[in-house]
Amino acid sequence: MEAVIFTGVPGSGKSTFYRQRFFDTHVRINLDMLRTRRREQILLSACLQAGQAFVVDNTNPLPADRTRYIGPAQTAGFRVVGYFFDVDLREAMRLNQQREGKKKIPAAAVAGTYKKIQPPALAEGFDAIFTVRLAPEMKFVVTGYETTPQNHPGQAEERRRQAKNRWAFFQRQAPK
Repeated sequence: MEAVIFTGVPGSGKSTFYRQRFFDTHVRINLDMLRTRRREQILLSACLQAGQAFVVDNTNPLPADRTRYIGPAQTAGFRVVGYFFDVDLREAMRLNQQREGKKKIPAAAVAGTYKKIQPPALAEGFDAIFTVRLAPEMKFVVTGYETTPQNHPGQAEERRRQAKNRWAFFQRQAPK
């Protein structure tokens, strides 16, 4: 079971990357599509309860934005993987201009997200983090960024086992 969390400014290629890399295997959780946090929470809960792999395709610029997904995913025993979309502001603005209709984001919003974005860190609870960069013709280059320390291979597995036990307890306590 895998929970993937994207971090990147609007126009950095997150949704295109999802379609190319995860469309056939992971449910897409996206506020642009779902429109409310309540709907997002319902879909996230369904994925967690069913053990369904998912991708959170939002900007998630701050650790606090990512925490709402990491904690529940860990508790449910998911491997949590982050993808940081490393694109400069000029490129994000250019890609945003190519969008049509409501998909186009105001330039001020793109710039505002760019100013506050903080790359993800293992300390937030990720098992692995990758960097995604754009190459010509919307090709993506993915490189390792941080991973769980190799000299402690059992740590992540033990954490997942404990989280799975907590999730099972939570499920037994939930009202029917």
